[in-house]
Formats: sequence, C-alpha cells, structure tokens
Amino acid sequence: MGELDIRSLTKVFQDDSGEIVAVDDLDAEIDDGEFIVLVGPSGCGKSTTLRCIAGLENPTSGELVLDGEDVTDKKPKARDMAMVFQNYALYPHMTARENMAFGLKMTTDLSKEEINERVTDAAEMMGIEELLESKPDELSGGQQQRVALGRAIVREPEVFLMDEPLSNLDAKLRTAMRTELQEIQQEFDVTTIYVTHDQTEAMTMGDRIAVLNDGQLQQIGTPLECYHEPANQFVAGFIGSPSMNFFDVELDTSDGVPALVHDGFRYELDEDVYADIEGEGDRFTLGIRPEDIETVPEDTPNAISVPVEVTEPLGDVTYTYLDIAGEQYTATLEGDIVIDPGYEINVGFPQDRIHIFDGRTGQALRNREPPEEVDMESLAALSDGQGVGVSAE
Repeated sequence: MGELDIRSLTKVFQDDSGEIVAVDDLDAEIDDGEFIVLVGPSGCGKSTTLRCIAGLENPTSGELVLDGEDVTDKKPKARDMAMVFQNYALYPHMTARENMAFGLKMTTDLSKEEINERVTDAAEMMGIEELLESKPDELSGGQQQRVALGRAIVREPEVFLMDEPLSNLDAKLRTAMRTELQEIQQEFDVTTIYVTHDQTEAMTMGDRIAVLNDGQLQQIGTPLECYHEPANQFVAGFIGSPSMNFFDVELDTSDGVPALVHDGFRYELDEDVYADIEGEGDRFTLGIRPEDIETVPEDTPNAISVPVEVTEPLGDVTYTYLDIAGEQYTATLEGDIVIDPGYEINVGFPQDRIHIFDGRTGQALRNREPPEEVDMESLAALSDGQGVGVSAE
C-alpha cells in the first residue's frame, strides 16, 4: 500500500522581509501505485511540498497521512519513503555498491547477504552491474543517476520521491531516462511523486499532474485534462508548448450578435458559446492553442487577415509567428507549409476549440471540446498488423 493524503499542507518561512508562504493549504489524495507529477515554475512550492512529504521540512500546519497513519511528525527514516535528489547525493568515498547498500545498513536488520542480493538485483535492472565497484567520480552523470535510483529501489519503499532527478542530464539522455523511470515505476507499482519544472516531463510521465503556482494548487488531473480543460488561464498558459495564445477582448452585443472584440479582430460567437459567458461581465480573455489555428479562405466567418513575421520549420510542423494588432502570436501549421515573412494569410479560430477565461480572475468559463477517446477494441479493429494510424478526433 502507498496511499498518501495531503491535508491542508502549509509551509511558511520567515526572513528579514517577513513571512514567505511557500505552500498554501495544499490538498491532494494520491492513490497506491500512482505516478503523480508536481509541476510549476521556479519558486512555486513544488520542492518544498516534496521535502515536507519526505520529512526534511516540518510543515507549518496540515497533515500527511500514509496508508491511514499520520506521519506528519515522524522522522524521515520512519516514513517508508525513498528520495532521489537532483544532485544525486552520492557519497564520494564509497563505491556504487556501498552507496546503494548504505540506506539498508542504516535502517534495516537485513543480513549482509540479503543486502548484497538486493543491490545486485537492482544493479542488473538498472544496467550498472559492471559499475558496482566504481566510485562516483569515475561515473558519468547518467550512471550516477542510475546509482541514485538503485539506492532508492533497494529499500522497496511505499513511496518514491523524486526531486528533478533528470535536470543535470543532457537532452538525449534525459529523454531515455524518462522512459526508464516510467518502466521502473510500472514494474514495481510503487506510488511515485515526481517534481519538475519541465511541463514536457509532466505531460509524458504522470498518471496525473498537479500544477502549482505561488504555493497554491491550481489544478490536479490527467495530463490531457489539464491540457484540454485547464481550470484557469495560468494552467492553460503553462501546460503546452508552444504556449496557448491569449487575447484580451471585450464582449459587444450592441448589434444583436454577441462578439468578442479585440484591437485586431471581431469574433462573433455561436449561441452555445455565448451561453457559457453570458452574465459574467464584459471583459474576457480568448485563448486558442497554436495547433488549433487554421488557415482558411478569406470569406470564412471570423477569418482574420494577418502578416507572417517569422517561420520555424521543424519537419513535421512549422511554427508560424503572426502579427495581430502589433503583438506576436503562434500558429502550428503542417510541416510542408513554409511562408515567407511579410506574406499575409487568413486564419480562423474554430469555435469548438477556443477557450474563454474571466478577464478579472482568470478562471476558465469555457474550454475547447476534448477529443474523442479511442477504445482498445476500435484500435485493434483498425490494425492490419503493419502498424495503425488513428485520429483521436
């Protein structure tokens, strides 16, 4: 079992300027075997939250309940958790074998033979069995990270805690290690709490992601829920790359047709879209993701004629930067479309893909329609044994 309930967790630091609220009344329920990612910008409170869970920081208030037992005031070694740090935290005078075994020697009554067996098994799983007699300064960054992971694995904890464990690796190794971490977590089926500022890691690794900002939980949900149905403008802008485009608009109903008016365009609303924002004031933020912007004929309703500033062809897609009322916005077009700077194109924002946020609070009033899920039976029916291409929409 590895069910963890975080109840009204608050952590306040004191400095010369007064109180700094690092974590503000955080609530979350983490299921046994779940891989959850805490994500947010630097200083949002994600690492402090993890350190409170580990027992390395004492919460100012709140409770941490593991499998029904309150562990808020327990020492780290009594919490049945194992932590992997950003800087690996290996003892430089010990071999990889000794580093991996050290925690077991200090916290268990296992015999030397049992400890050695666990270390050997973990090393084989991590592909570092030939490095067990090497010291940290003889290992590469990726090898040191594997030793640090192995040290956590041999403890067979109820919860893995990982504080940006891949941030010191190069891009290629980081991608490979993401896959390895997921495979390890799935094999052991251990509850894992993973901290990162990289939203790509969050989207690709987590069963659920918890988005934090200024110490407050903004949203917790599956990666696709946070992507397609963000709770507010912060989540919408943080999750996704390139980021969602935002337009400050005013509601105009003077001619009987409700429309969102921006300095660069007038966007008339369908009845169902207007129904979601009617009575919510007259100032909103219109959002649309770059991949949801379409090139359209000039006479298309709500078409906007805009000049292209820059294009970035990536092969599969082309990032196209548009000038709308003097501000730069991004559209993701097909990879074989490369448009010369200065050329004007017509773009449209499909109404089933727009997001509308309250202009004062940033809360989502309307989100785009989520894509339809493809069930496994349909996927199997489409497969011809030679690979399958499936559209989720």
